[in-house]
Amino acid sequence: MAQVLDGKQDARGLNVGIVVSRFNNFITEKLLDGALDGFKSHGGEDDKLTIVRVPGAFEIPLIAEKMAASGKYDALVCLGAVIRGDTPHFEYVCDAVTRGIGDAVRQYKIPIGFGVLTTDNVQQAMERSGAKDSNKGYEALLTAVEMADVLRRLP
Repeated sequence: MAQVLDGKQDARGLNVGIVVSRFNNFITEKLLDGALDGFKSHGGEDDKLTIVRVPGAFEIPLIAEKMAASGKYDALVCLGAVIRGDTPHFEYVCDAVTRGIGDAVRQYKIPIGFGVLTTDNVQQAMERSGAKDSNKGYEALLTAVEMADVLRRLP
C-alpha cells in the first residue's frame, strides 16, 4: 500500500516572512491583508511573523533570497502586483521576479508562496485581491504553510 503524506495548513509555531511590494499598493495591501488573515486564522502567532516592504516587484527576489539565506524562516510569502502597460516592461519584470523567487526556493530549499499577481489590467488584479476565496495573498500564505509542514514531515 502506498504511503500518502498530506501537508496541513497549520501555521502554529512557524516563523514566516512576508515580502510585499509598495508599488500598486491599492492591490498589494489587500494581498497582505489576505496573507495576514490566513496566517492568524490558521494558528500563526504575531511574534513569529516578519513583514518586509520593498519599492516594487522587481526588488522582491533580493529580499526573499536574503531572508531564505538567514535560516530564520520556515516559509516565505512574496506579494506584489505587476499590471500590463503599453511597453514590454511588464514581461521583463514578471520574468525576473518569477525566476528570482524560483532560484531562492531551489537554492535554500524553503517554501515560498508566490503571491505576485501578473495581470492584464487593474480589474483582474482587484478580482485576485478580494475576499478570502479570491485573495491570492491568502492562498500564497496557505500554500507556503502547507509546504513547510510537508518538508518537516518528510524523512
